[in-house]
Amino acid sequence: MATYTLPELPYDYAALEPVINPQIIELHHDKHHAAYVKGANDTLEQLEEARHKEAWGAINGLQKNLAFHLSGHILHSIYWHNMTGDGGGEPLAADGVGDLADAIAESFGSYAGFKSQLTKAAATTQGSGWGVLAYEPVSGRLIVEQVYDHQGNVGQGSVPILVFDAWEHAFYLQYKNQKVDFIEAMWRVVNWQDVAKRYAAAKERADVLLLAP
Repeated sequence: MATYTLPELPYDYAALEPVINPQIIELHHDKHHAAYVKGANDTLEQLEEARHKEAWGAINGLQKNLAFHLSGHILHSIYWHNMTGDGGGEPLAADGVGDLADAIAESFGSYAGFKSQLTKAAATTQGSGWGVLAYEPVSGRLIVEQVYDHQGNVGQGSVPILVFDAWEHAFYLQYKNQKVDFIEAMWRVVNWQDVAKRYAAAKERADVLLLAP
């Protein structure tokens, strides 16, 4: 049976300094992300055993665990590539990301409006969660989602293209309880080239979904 694997980081632990220190990157990737990968694989094994034994007493918990761990794995896999040590600023046509910049302006009115909404969505998540910029294929627009845990409050079919991790393990060792400061700092490492590629890919794949009229 196919299993999930922990992807390698696209840079070294110190690549995102001073926004995120090396200790956080190491613990976040090697421990927390790895735990989601293990959790997804373990849950798949437990579901296989349940099917084999026709023992469904724990089905609700297993399905919830699979959604939690698999979503955690997917969001973190995007998160690492959404950041770069020489990123930040505003996406501009001059940098080859004009289509993304236009989509942001069309969907949110302006880059400033988008930045403010995603910042607030990420910074005000209750407990643990994410702020997410996603492509919504029914309308063909970009939306901001406030994701609880890893999988709650998500529009079905939406494709995440930029994710801000607002779990405490993403920032507490450096920013303590100042989540807002961490989210504001995150804008300095956004990899707009990666976000633009994800946006283009999401648009190209939209027609494979069963869309509502």
